[in-house]
This record gives sequence, structure tokens and C-alpha cells, in this order.
Amino acid sequence: MTGIEDLLAAHAPLRRDDLMAWIAEALVVPEGTPDSPSFSSEARGRVRLLCTLRYELDLDADALPVVMSLLDQLHDTQRRLRALASAVAAQDQPVREAIIAALHGPDVAS
Repeated sequence: MTGIEDLLAAHAPLRRDDLMAWIAEALVVPEGTPDSPSFSSEARGRVRLLCTLRYELDLDADALPVVMSLLDQLHDTQRRLRALASAVAAQDQPVREAIIAALHGPDVAS
């Protein structure tokens, strides 16, 4: 876990007011208390991504929630697809073959 001062020091362009806004908008969700927030490796990764989007790619602050929401949806879809692939892999060979045939069937858009 990383404290707020360490987080600010680790990301040179990061401004305290931006970080506090990202927390208020729930773009970054720290653990701990409001007086003493701490940031997990996942939260630090989100801060790093937000810094890249905001400071390096000069993305407008108002666009950040939209972009982060889309990225969260993409990651959730990837997670679900991995779970589906595992479920299919756990099936008997005839069931796997039927699923593969259905995926390549004429009704499926490519």
C-alpha cells in the first residue's frame, strides 16, 4: 500500500487537486480512511493510466470518466471471455466441438 504523498512523488506530473478530483469521481478508489488514504497496486495502476491520459495525451478532464468507464467495461468483457473459454475447455470433446461449430455457423456475424 502506498500513501498519498508517496503516490504524488512517484508520478511527477500528478497534481494533488487532480488526484482528489479523481478520488471524488471514483476514478481511483483508495483504501483506508479519508484522512489517511492508501493505494493498492491496482489503484496505483489506475493513477498511472490517468496520468498518461491527462498529462501525456492531454485528454480533457471531462473525458476521463468516459474513457475509464469504457476501459473498465473492456476489462470486464475480457474477464468474462476468459471465464467462458475456461468453461468451454472444461466440457467434453463433443460439447466443445458443438460450441466451435456454432461459433463458425452461418448465423454468427464475423
